[in-house]
Amino acid sequence: MHLVGRPRAGETARVPLLEREPVLATLAQYAEECRAGEGRLVLLGGEAGSGKSAVVEEFAARPSGLDWLIGRCDGLSTPRPLGPLHDVAASAGGPLLEACRRRAGRDELFATLLAMLTDGGPAVLLIEDLHWADESTLDLVQFLSRRLRAVPVLVLVTYRDDELEAGHPLRLVIGDLVRERTTRRIALAPLSRAAVAALSAGGERPADEVYELTGGNPFLVTEVVQAPPDSLPHSARDAVLARLGRLSEPARRAVHGAALVGACFDPDVLSAATGCSAAVLDELVDSGVLVDDGDDLRFRHELTRLAVAGEVPVHRRRALHARILTALLAAGEDDDAWLAYHAEGADDGAAVLHHATRAGRRAGELAAHREAAAQYERALRFVGPEASTATATLLEQFALECSYVDRWDDAAAARHRALAMWRALGEPVREGATLRHLSRTMFRLCRGREAGEYADATIAVLAPLGPSEELAWAEANLANQRMLDSRFPEAIEAARRAQSMADRFGLPDVLSDALNSEAAALAYLGRPWEAAMLRALEVALAAGADEQIGRAYSNITGLYRDELRFDDVERYAIECEAFGEQHDLDTYLTCTRGRRTSVLVARGRWDEALALGRPMLRPGAASPVNRLQPLLDVATVLARRGDPAAAELLAEATDHGLGTDEPMRIGLVRLLRVELEWLAGNEDAARVELAALLELAPRLDRPMRGSVATWARRCGVDADVPGPFLPGHAAALAGDSAEAERLWREAGCAYDAALALYDAGTEVGLRAALDRFDALGAVAAVQATRRQMRRVGVRSIPSGMRASTRANPFGLTIREQEVLALLVTGRTNAAIAEELVLSVKTVGHHVSAVLAKLGVPTRRAAVARALELGLLDAS
Repeated sequence: MHLVGRPRAGETARVPLLEREPVLATLAQYAEECRAGEGRLVLLGGEAGSGKSAVVEEFAARPSGLDWLIGRCDGLSTPRPLGPLHDVAASAGGPLLEACRRRAGRDELFATLLAMLTDGGPAVLLIEDLHWADESTLDLVQFLSRRLRAVPVLVLVTYRDDELEAGHPLRLVIGDLVRERTTRRIALAPLSRAAVAALSAGGERPADEVYELTGGNPFLVTEVVQAPPDSLPHSARDAVLARLGRLSEPARRAVHGAALVGACFDPDVLSAATGCSAAVLDELVDSGVLVDDGDDLRFRHELTRLAVAGEVPVHRRRALHARILTALLAAGEDDDAWLAYHAEGADDGAAVLHHATRAGRRAGELAAHREAAAQYERALRFVGPEASTATATLLEQFALECSYVDRWDDAAAARHRALAMWRALGEPVREGATLRHLSRTMFRLCRGREAGEYADATIAVLAPLGPSEELAWAEANLANQRMLDSRFPEAIEAARRAQSMADRFGLPDVLSDALNSEAAALAYLGRPWEAAMLRALEVALAAGADEQIGRAYSNITGLYRDELRFDDVERYAIECEAFGEQHDLDTYLTCTRGRRTSVLVARGRWDEALALGRPMLRPGAASPVNRLQPLLDVATVLARRGDPAAAELLAEATDHGLGTDEPMRIGLVRLLRVELEWLAGNEDAARVELAALLELAPRLDRPMRGSVATWARRCGVDADVPGPFLPGHAAALAGDSAEAERLWREAGCAYDAALALYDAGTEVGLRAALDRFDALGAVAAVQATRRQMRRVGVRSIPSGMRASTRANPFGLTIREQEVLALLVTGRTNAAIAEELVLSVKTVGHHVSAVLAKLGVPTRRAAVARALELGLLDAS
């Protein structure tokens, strides 16, 4: 292995590296561990201009005995799929380059890179600017992180941590990466006032003024110090433009073109696009605007490029992009993502359609589905409204990629447009296929009635055409829809019709899908189902049918959960997680995580349930139907803890649940609504919810029917709910509360076991239930139990928490309320201890208790939560 590139020269490379020696020493330590054969993934983060590139450049310049492999992510509106891997391949050559040239699949590319790293000597693999990475590059980093322990490679990743908004894909990936034993994280802090003063020495601006202007950002410090003394730039943009003002007119025209070409580019391409001479390029390098990086030129910092690009006059942009596109094609550039970007800038519709469609197809092959959707969307901006096979196909491709990245509304809109075109073109087979996709899309959007209508319409269009692959899929989809509608015998009939056609036409993915739906229908009827479901998984695995593999894992975990076989849920969930992460099956990963969340709730591991469930409630983290389960699980925990936030989550869950038009999901929502009213002491409202549930009862599965029957008994409602039931429910309904408690406890369902004690109605049972609820932290259930104890005349009801604590919705003691009130002032534990005359250790315990009871991870979050709920005023 050999050096195949140089780290990018940063904005701060021209000045001494201040306050970065500890970081360099840490990197040197990781390099030593790498030489010893223990790989490391180092995440080097910092805000734009913090000096990441300068640190890397200095680290590379120091003797380490390591070879360097370098890949970069580019700031394109739609990134190149696996751009860093292709950079490494282009320079390293060998099997990796050969695999790239023959357009190998993503799994093979990953494995080939890993083999190259494993077989080579100790090395640094530098991936720069991961915040711009495509999905497949993020997957590549995760893939490597799990396999580094015995590989002599230091994977050094730089990224901007100030650009990671709440839903940024890299933020979620980092959360997974830091759990790996090989991962290390380094954050570059802003420079201190002393360091800024050192950099400002000899300048015409006071050091304090420079520090106030820049906040200690090394890039901004450098730019402000070097800016003309007669101006006061307020940002890097001002500083950059001041520097450009000192260039000649030809150099300014050339740098405008360079800013549109990209962060790194071939100087010959720039010359061809702008007509600039070698002397002009020399001027740009000498001025420090551009950096000579071997065969390429690049901007010293992306902020510089963005500032310059923003100054390119609108009337010149189109012509510049057109010349750049021509120059790239003449130079033999074959990166369609890059070419599509410039084609769009040039407003060249034909070129956009050609390159964006090809780029989308390649991104999809590499499972970079977000980038694929963006490329197809770019292409669609340049098609007309008239119906054509090419446009309808493009709409279908866009919709498919949207379905992978949770853009279901966009998928629905594209499918509807495609449907109208297939009808206008007289293509009934394609029309039927689109109707089927719309059925599943509506399911994902919790629009159950429309999902059913599209499933029926698919059959109506395709059945007259005779048996075919599309009709087989239509029957499989109908089986799934009938199963969701609780029309189980019809679901089994449709599933078997689909299986017959799947055998006839050799369609293993259809066979797996139909077996899956049949198994679920059998389970809901109380009949043996495992053999059919495990065969569905086996068929899908043998065929490499990723989507069906994900669906099989998802439904297996759901059915095992319903039967309280929690260990089996965990076993298959782990398998699903490993497969789903490798193949970008986010839809089924999220679904399976929802199953795990509900198991954690059932087992009384509520903090873990919140930790797993809350991330799925972030915007865009899950499709509406996948969002429903974590909504219910998080709301359940909060409701039992007496947190008023449960009501808002339940309201959203109700909208989604009722929208599905599916008895099972509606039943889940209404069951929680019953419990929430019961916990609040609103018995009449609970009975109203029960009335709606009882109408659904015959269409519910065995676990849910038992829950409906026991809640009806608990709320004093006469109900005739058809069996059979789970053993715990059956014992409770037979009046054997002790046996019900034993069965629920042995199944691992702590809260249900406490409810069984409550249902006994005796003083002994109620006191035992009170203790169990208290141990679980079920504040609202504790209060409900005390109400019942007063009703039946129990004397000397355990006081438990003080009255002041009971008055607090989160069960905070007076002391904890005092600590919370002081947290808002920003006091440290030591300062709070001095104020309240306590030990620092005791204050630490109180702070931990406050965070736990409020369900928040940090002191700042605790203060925000308390202010939101008015807890500080009360204290």
